[in-house]
Amino acid sequence: MPSTVLEQSAAPRTAAPAAARLTERVRAFDRWKGEVARAILDYRRWLQEHRLDQAGLEGHLEKLLAALHADRLTLAFVAEFSRGKTELINAIFFADYGRRLLPSEAGRTTMCPTEIYYDREADEAYIRLLPVETRAEDATLAELKACLDRWRHIPLQVNDPAQVAEALREVTRTREVSLEEARRLGLAPETAAEAAPPERVSIPAWRHALISFPHPLLQQGLCILDTPGLNALGAEPELTLSMLPEAQAVLFVLAADTGVTRSDLELWRHHIRQPRAGRGLVAALNKIDTLWDEMKAPEEVEADIRRQVEASAAHLGIDPERVFPVSAQKALVAKTRGDGELLARSRLPALEAFLAEEVLPARELIIHETVAAKAAGLLEQTRGQLLARMEATRGQWEELRALAGRNSEAVAALMRKTRERQAAYNRNMESLQAARRILAQHAKAILDQLSLEAVDRLVERTRREMRESWTTVGLKRGMKTFFDGVRDTMHQVTVQAERAQKAVQTIYHKFQEEHGLPAVQVPPLSLQEHRLHLERLYEEAEAFRNSLLTTMTEQHFVIKKFFISLVAHAREVFRRAHAEADEWLRRIGAPLVQQVAENKRLLDQHLETLCRINESRDQLEEKLRELERRLRALEREEATLAAIRDRLLAPPPSGGA
Repeated sequence: MPSTVLEQSAAPRTAAPAAARLTERVRAFDRWKGEVARAILDYRRWLQEHRLDQAGLEGHLEKLLAALHADRLTLAFVAEFSRGKTELINAIFFADYGRRLLPSEAGRTTMCPTEIYYDREADEAYIRLLPVETRAEDATLAELKACLDRWRHIPLQVNDPAQVAEALREVTRTREVSLEEARRLGLAPETAAEAAPPERVSIPAWRHALISFPHPLLQQGLCILDTPGLNALGAEPELTLSMLPEAQAVLFVLAADTGVTRSDLELWRHHIRQPRAGRGLVAALNKIDTLWDEMKAPEEVEADIRRQVEASAAHLGIDPERVFPVSAQKALVAKTRGDGELLARSRLPALEAFLAEEVLPARELIIHETVAAKAAGLLEQTRGQLLARMEATRGQWEELRALAGRNSEAVAALMRKTRERQAAYNRNMESLQAARRILAQHAKAILDQLSLEAVDRLVERTRREMRESWTTVGLKRGMKTFFDGVRDTMHQVTVQAERAQKAVQTIYHKFQEEHGLPAVQVPPLSLQEHRLHLERLYEEAEAFRNSLLTTMTEQHFVIKKFFISLVAHAREVFRRAHAEADEWLRRIGAPLVQQVAENKRLLDQHLETLCRINESRDQLEEKLRELERRLRALEREEATLAAIRDRLLAPPPSGGA
């Protein structure tokens, strides 16, 4: 996207070291990811040049590159209404534009969950809005995101801040509907038992919003998730099941003028703390400017703020050091006016420093382990093949060097020895084929159990149990059936994978011992991540059923939507596990097959060389020189691969890896 007036005017208006540190950290992270991508591309080019794309390595590298390209660092902002959450987002990320971009006036502002990011595939900035009527459908948010025609699309003129701000106000729009319609959509308000229900109620106009914006941090992979309170989280199970747990950090916003309310605690306990088990959680105690009392001494104000922080931390059950007192409104004013003193009083720099120094390094480590280290592991397999070829070439050179000055009987003896090695290889090929047949049987059993068809059969069985009753009791019974089934399946797959690994490892050892092939450790298929994901889904289902939401929303609607979301996420877990198992099964025996083929080729080549030398001793010196050249070339290629490996394993900017 070309540079715009808005982007050009985005130079910081105040010297804010913490904000600058956050910006630089994100940029450093983006540069590091770029270097990892270039190293993977260099490895892929090397494979292409040397025609060594065994076992679909290029395809696997493409997946790693795609994961790196699509990676986002997600910061979720969660709060009940009127805590100043949207103002905090404005102060941290959009103050440089000189005005509020996201609507944050008094009262309810963000009415639907909103994702703010940069769409690399689009040629314009935009806001996309999903009509609230889609809540009556069985489709999940993830499915609807792929159907662009279901969203209202509003282009953002990024060189016109007023147009951008006005367009973004759309997320605050509500509409009046009948109580019956609100119930149909699962958005009926909670009313006291003695009160007469209203005939018409106000509901959000939109179910979800997607905002693509060319902010420098967003362009470098940052994604902001803005969630509007307890009702929205409970009404959209996908937020609780996937979007919040997958965020790198959750910033829970409280208000100093209200303290920790009952709804704050409900939101924290059931939708934030329990699913994340404390990972990447931090709280912001906003609106501390309400405690700025000019009738008090500065130390008294400081003591008041400290008491509020400690009380909030006690309610939430976290360390007081993870509760950041801030004034988002004053910070926004300070940044737009270049007022360093007011910015310091707002205390926003401390929160920005935390995001830069703790959240980003955690994401760097994940990318290092899931992309860079995996690519380095694949490269090491290729390098191992190269080292084996070097060793074989060196061995041939030494054998031929030993023939210098010796008679034809020595050549003939070496030929007999080489033919014996060929025969041994040919005999062992039968056992290799048998092992591959056994592996194919294991592969079929594993992939059949992880297939989506198997999951759908389990889902249908669960539906039959729940069909008669969409009550909480019926849900619990159905969930037990469902999770007992998926747990049992994952256990069976783990057992099958262990058997497959042992079968392949046995044949590896046989060839290594009998033919001196380099040792290869068969990597295990670990389903632990998928099993933990299923456990988390189950725990979140338990938290959901025990929350106040069952008394706040139409039970039939909420339980049905939750089950649909739960099934969708479980299917996604199995889809990923199936893809991972399929790739593992295709690659588990590949190094051995490659080693055997390579050694067979070298033996055939060596025997042909010996035959020529036997016919004419003049061939010996020429062949020795040829082997020396080949050895030097292999050494250069090995050094190239080692250099690429070192680039892949270079620690991320934080040095945490």
